[in-house]
Amino acid sequence: MSDVSTYDLAFETVGNATLIVHDRTPIIATDPWLFGSAYFGSWILSHAIPEEQLASIRQCPYLWISHGHPDHLHMASMETLKDKKILLADHVGGRIRDALVADGYQVTVLADREWVQLSRRVRVMSIADVYQDAVLLVDLDGVLVIDANDCNDRGWGPTVRRASRKSRTPILLALAGYGDADMINYFDEQDQRIPPRGSRKVATGPKIAARMRDLGARYYVPFATMHQYQREDSVWANEFTTPLDAFQVGFPTGDRELLPAFIRYDCVTGEVHRIDPVPNVIEPQSPNLFGDDWSEQLTPTDFATIGAYLQAVPSLLDVVDSVTFRVGGIDNEVSLGSASGRSVRFEGPRKSIVNAAEWEIFDDLLIGNFMKTTLIGDWPTNSLRPDFTARLAKFADNGFARSPKDMKAYFAEYRRRAPRDHFEYELRRRYGRLVRRLARSARSHVSEGSAMQRAGQAAYEKARR
Repeated sequence: MSDVSTYDLAFETVGNATLIVHDRTPIIATDPWLFGSAYFGSWILSHAIPEEQLASIRQCPYLWISHGHPDHLHMASMETLKDKKILLADHVGGRIRDALVADGYQVTVLADREWVQLSRRVRVMSIADVYQDAVLLVDLDGVLVIDANDCNDRGWGPTVRRASRKSRTPILLALAGYGDADMINYFDEQDQRIPPRGSRKVATGPKIAARMRDLGARYYVPFATMHQYQREDSVWANEFTTPLDAFQVGFPTGDRELLPAFIRYDCVTGEVHRIDPVPNVIEPQSPNLFGDDWSEQLTPTDFATIGAYLQAVPSLLDVVDSVTFRVGGIDNEVSLGSASGRSVRFEGPRKSIVNAAEWEIFDDLLIGNFMKTTLIGDWPTNSLRPDFTARLAKFADNGFARSPKDMKAYFAEYRRRAPRDHFEYELRRRYGRLVRRLARSARSHVSEGSAMQRAGQAAYEKARR
């Protein structure tokens, strides 16, 4: 095994969303999912983490955790790293902080958008995201690593762009792909599967390049996407995961470059060294191994627990009329008393459903993709996004913002931390919509390929940028 202390100034990417930073010795690792499964046994890593990188993670004095999903905050892995100093983003609600402190971890919440020096040549900046995720900027003596993991820009983009402009080499690590890392097990009222977004296998390269342009990145490393499904009731979703050779499809030539998924990047020389982890072979596992028996029915106590969980989130009232849980072939309906014209039925195994309600981790149940979700009524996006998932699994479960009043205060706190950034974000978002509407209208009045069409396209691209 290589001596992990010999790397001068470098970073490595391994596992699902694990970044390892070296300054002559390992300094910090992020989101250490090192082994085992996640999402009630549904997910496993696509590749095993090599022993050398495991040793480096164990030598790091610091760990940074982006958010509470179990492929990022993997408690079985964390228990093997209990001697580390845990760095967290300043999430409103502080759920992760409080849970880790209660379990005896050494926890520091990093002030939002402030640089913290970890070694002579390594400093970090953490930015909490309103969806209870976070971005970590790592400055390695002028090389900027943007660990955006699962985040989409909701007000932190301006800070990242400013940091990119000051960096000699900005490198983006972020989720991309066909889109299976979410609830995709949807059915309509006629019990027909709603095709997942990933079924189209849309080329990922153009979207990656667009995001690099937006954030000012020179390089991109595939990240936070390296998983596969192993439960017998979720292996169907492997068809929609993103293979490693898909990221480059459609990626344009130019001054930006797409790097391999698992690498060591030498920040002194700029050399890229491949890490070749061994792929994990899927062996479908029975749900029973994870305590899930699909024939079990809810007890009255179970139903009371689930009902109390949902009814404690008043912000759902204008989103959905009722939520039905079909468990063991029996329907159990929780009425929320609204008049949205929408309802949803979840069909799944008793234990995971009850645990998700008891532990307030409903997103874990959705992302596992073994639970069948039937949408009834008019769901504009053919999914639970944005409102149902965000209000229950993001704002309520993790941010403790359950009522409309709570949510107003919750969003105000994020805006208060960086009013300039949030103003710029809203301006870009709304102006972008206007530009897109004008472009669609203009296209209907000009000939494809004409000089006017080309001039309009150039103007649109300039305005969008």
